[in-house]
Amino acid sequence: MFKMRLMKATDFDAVAELIFLSTNAWYQKHLGHAIFQCRPLDCRLFCEVYDDLDPDCGLVLEHSHNGMIVGSCFFHPRETHVSLGIMNVHPNYFGHGIAGRLLQRIIDEADNRDLPLRLVSSALNLDSFSLYNRNGFVPFCLYQDMVVNVPEEGLPETAWKYPGTVREAGPADLLAMGRLEFEVSGISRERDYCYFIENSTGIWKTLVSVNDEGEVDGFLTSVDHPASRLIGPGVMLTPAAAAALLRAQLDRFRGKSVVFLLPSGEADLVKAAYALGARNCELHLGQVRGIAQPVSGIAMPTFLPESA
Repeated sequence: MFKMRLMKATDFDAVAELIFLSTNAWYQKHLGHAIFQCRPLDCRLFCEVYDDLDPDCGLVLEHSHNGMIVGSCFFHPRETHVSLGIMNVHPNYFGHGIAGRLLQRIIDEADNRDLPLRLVSSALNLDSFSLYNRNGFVPFCLYQDMVVNVPEEGLPETAWKYPGTVREAGPADLLAMGRLEFEVSGISRERDYCYFIENSTGIWKTLVSVNDEGEVDGFLTSVDHPASRLIGPGVMLTPAAAAALLRAQLDRFRGKSVVFLLPSGEADLVKAAYALGARNCELHLGQVRGIAQPVSGIAMPTFLPESA
């Protein structure tokens, strides 16, 4: 009844509408609000970003009789792992095993590469948690999704002091960023950093924190687009570096609402976010199928592109 194939550029409009419809339908039914407040076609952003980074790494499942796309997903082969991107199923086809088929295809991809498969998934969606758990995924971190409505005049100063500087990242920082993330999280994805810093679409901003010894001890990216206003991904060695980077990124979103994910175990950092006016809006789980190195610092994941 359904056939799987690689996503093509001519599918982007249909996949964008599927992402918009599927995500909003689930959140409206279970939590009473929509995630996407934009136009459906604004969700082409996901297709375009994933295709820029990983051509031929988007999948669709289409109805064999009418050609309708009923499911979609993305995956991201990296140097150290494979990431599972946003997965969507049309509400009319929930319960038809579509998500399971897409997931198995990506599990096979990771197994063929002999790499762990990582994702960030909603802790509130027990159906998706069960799907991943049955297929061997194990949670390794709980993240608090926090939202800040940034005032037009910017945020107040905080008591947190960082003994260094925060500045915009450039190509000369790529090596240090790669080393830092490998040290903190045991993963590497330098192609992503190049993409963020190059910023050919004008929607990304990447900052680095440089300590008083002149060493990069953190970086943090953000995206500002109608379909996605998010801060992340980023890694930092210390809560002080994380708070400084977060405060600087929030200033980009004056007059807007923006979401970011903080590891719940970092109590002081979460407290600093509350002091900036943040409130919790959801919980997510970092999950892995395979081996995950313990985090030696702070990791802030995101959903575009998916990171964990």
